[in-house]
Amino acid sequence: MAAPYWIERDAPADCFPDVALALRDPDGLLAVGGDLSPERILAAYRRGIFPWYSEGQPILWWSPDPRAVLFPERLKISRSLRKVLNKDQFQITFDKAFPRVVAGCAAPRKGEEGTWITPGMAEAYRRLHEQGAAHSVECWEGDELVGGLYGVAIGRAFFGESMFSRRSDASKVAFVHLVRMLRRWKYDLIDCQVATRHLASLGAVTVPREQFIRMLRRLCGQAPAGESWNRSPSTAGEGQ
Repeated sequence: MAAPYWIERDAPADCFPDVALALRDPDGLLAVGGDLSPERILAAYRRGIFPWYSEGQPILWWSPDPRAVLFPERLKISRSLRKVLNKDQFQITFDKAFPRVVAGCAAPRKGEEGTWITPGMAEAYRRLHEQGAAHSVECWEGDELVGGLYGVAIGRAFFGESMFSRRSDASKVAFVHLVRMLRRWKYDLIDCQVATRHLASLGAVTVPREQFIRMLRRLCGQAPAGESWNRSPSTAGEGQ
């Protein structure tokens, strides 16, 4: 059986192997080791690779095939979710509580033990946020944070990492607002990493990894709208 590529901790940030070398079982495991420096994480995303591991494991780098993505113009809003949106039950903000969103995503889910968002991962994405690469969407009910999501933006691609809900549909509402703003800012792709029923209900589809990589090569070097991530999302509820 082939073994994943080993990355030395002091290796150059972009020293990842070709994603075509990723294992089939487990699907997409490409490399082990390295570190979680902002430079290495961003280099990984540009190549269609992301870190995902549990406490006590070495850093694992993945590039599954096929890849789950959502094209912003193909967002699906069910009748029941549209009713929730029309109630204006929640207030949405962007980049107002990034550490709290990551902490919410890291909290153990019902029926699950542990989390893949280790303290090292949380710190790595906090540094990316400070550099302006990682972003959060917050869903509030009054003064209480009840849901949200976070991810990384490079060029005109957004790489979703995790979401959480403490109220029914809170994470879906946050996601809808994110997609609407990304459409306004001329983003063409949201990476959802791995397909789930939850994401499929919102319009996510799977594409061959080779096609995904071609899209990244085109999009990561392009600039979104100039106002992206720098303005109040007070009109995020408009549109679809």
